[in-house]
Order: sequence, then C-alpha cells, then structure tokens
Amino acid sequence: MKISQWLDEKEAEGLDVSQIQLPEYLSYDELPDETVFYQEIRPCGILCTGNHPFSTVERFGHWYHSRGQDKKAGIHSSEMKWQLFTRDLDLAIRTAKSHIE
Repeated sequence: MKISQWLDEKEAEGLDVSQIQLPEYLSYDELPDETVFYQEIRPCGILCTGNHPFSTVERFGHWYHSRGQDKKAGIHSSEMKWQLFTRDLDLAIRTAKSHIE
C-alpha cells in the first residue's frame, strides 16, 4: 500500500491526518515522488555530522508531507521536530518556510 492510499483511507475513516504518524513499514518502503522544497541551516560546515534545523516538503501522490526541525531548536539539537500532511502545496511550503526562517 502506498502512503497516499493509506492517508486517503484514514481520512475516509474520519481521522485528522494532518499530524498522523505513519506506520514504520510505510515510511521505510516508499520514497517520495518528488521533493518540492528543502532548506537546511548548517553554519558549521558540510562535514559536520550533528543535527541541523531543516524544512522539507515531499510529495506522495496527491499528498504533501511537510516536516523538519524548527530553527528555534538551535544547531545540533534533536528537539522541536514537526510535521504536517496536507493536499495543499501552498500550505505545505508556507509551513516549511515558517519553521526555518
């Protein structure tokens, strides 16, 4: 089953899928159809292996998965992770940009 099909089923069941956690078998088995937006804050250099704030929007069928780590968390933090599933591309990009700016 594809991520978009699973989200459609959950939405049909009346669930709010905007903040839903994907089952592990779905999130590891499927690559996004497209990465629409990606931005990362990495002031310490490209070779640094620590966590860095980032925002991305990936498309799975007709769903957009906006996710990342908020800029307010700071460099090398693993806190303040966020996500949003939506069918609205503009909302997904606005959300991603608001967390990284």
